[in-house]
Amino acid sequence: MSQTKFRDEQGLAMSGANAAAADAYVATIRQMRCLIGDPVASIEQAIEAAPGMALAHLARAWLYLIGTEPAGRPLALESIQAATGLVMDERERGHLAAVTELAAGRWHSASRCLEDVSAAWPHDELALLAAHQMDFMRGDSRMLRDRIARALPSWDAGRPGWHAMLGMYAFGLEECGQYVAAERHGGEAVELEPRDGWAWHAVAHVHEMRGEARRGIDWLRPTRQVWSESSYLAVHNTWHLALFHLTEGEPEQALRLYDEGVGGVTSPVVIELIDASAMLWRMRMLGMDVGERWQPVADRWAAAGPLGNYAFNAVHALMAYIATGRTRAQQEVLEALVAATHADDDSALFAREAGLPVARALLAQAQGEHREASRHLRRVRNQLQRFGGSHAQRDLFDMILLDAVARAGDLRLLSALMAERAAARPGRPIAPLAVSRAQSVRPQVPEGVAA
Repeated sequence: MSQTKFRDEQGLAMSGANAAAADAYVATIRQMRCLIGDPVASIEQAIEAAPGMALAHLARAWLYLIGTEPAGRPLALESIQAATGLVMDERERGHLAAVTELAAGRWHSASRCLEDVSAAWPHDELALLAAHQMDFMRGDSRMLRDRIARALPSWDAGRPGWHAMLGMYAFGLEECGQYVAAERHGGEAVELEPRDGWAWHAVAHVHEMRGEARRGIDWLRPTRQVWSESSYLAVHNTWHLALFHLTEGEPEQALRLYDEGVGGVTSPVVIELIDASAMLWRMRMLGMDVGERWQPVADRWAAAGPLGNYAFNAVHALMAYIATGRTRAQQEVLEALVAATHADDDSALFAREAGLPVARALLAQAQGEHREASRHLRRVRNQLQRFGGSHAQRDLFDMILLDAVARAGDLRLLSALMAERAAARPGRPIAPLAVSRAQSVRPQVPEGVAA
């Protein structure tokens, strides 16, 4: 085992570090806890200060991979190559194995590698933070909760980063339907650290899933300046706030928030483009006039690069291309997803079991083939967690199914789906305009049958 006197805030050794690199690494972890600032810049400082610090190179690789940016993989591979051959202890070698798997597109294997790291070193924040995002990207609700639950007995309120543990646990609890505990832990997290955007996000999800749109507005709106400042989640939490206003029947406020903090953002960051596409598609189904707002979103998707390796991103890009009539781009997304189904990594699973059927449904519906769209979505809707996202994000695909069924005129199935939606999502869950129009049509009574 390597010997070093430099340790992180949890007391874990960092091979090859010096004082400046150790400080920069600690700054990186602090930024990752709250999803604020520029952790890539911080870890670059660590590498510059100590090129032989393996964990700095590995942290850089994690940062470039867990965001699912198309341009991230080549940069991550550079970092992995730089780390390989450097002095490492057993924990750091565990990170090398895990991030190498992820760079190869083997999400599930990478997740299992980090399970072993966390089991042996439950205070390894990089392992927990990176794996939590992988669990989210894989739609693995149980691991979002249980990975953190496994480590919690080794933590306490006196440790740096306790708020992040509470925030991650809150989100995992919410995704597993344990809303009371999720709200409590998320609230505790933001009391300890008001900049923890993930904890604000976890409680926003609680309100979304419980149908508490007004409470969601009251949670996010007064504190917007706190959770949005230099936050990687500023756009996403603004998206949640806009969605609450949509649910409350306040489209003007939702559009204002979209323009201020979702679509008005000009960066090509994929998570922000997902939010823009998802919000505009909801507005489209609600019959709202969004003007020319789709055009810059489609332009930003086009600049983002190839999308076939992560199907959840690809289908949101496809929405923008459909809305702007970019038929060539639509075909390119479809071809990329078809190609992904033949890959030798987990992108094949994401595309085959979720992404490609959803894409075909979107294209069918755009061509007026609503029964065909419904057929594709009904086949996979109960397994859409397999290509990532949260319950709140994937609700969009339930809405798209409702829209397709309503437009197809299948009133019996529509009635059944709306009853399901009312039971699963209390309050006033939004539904496409086509649903209310279909429900207002009196069914035709066959001749000879009493009305």
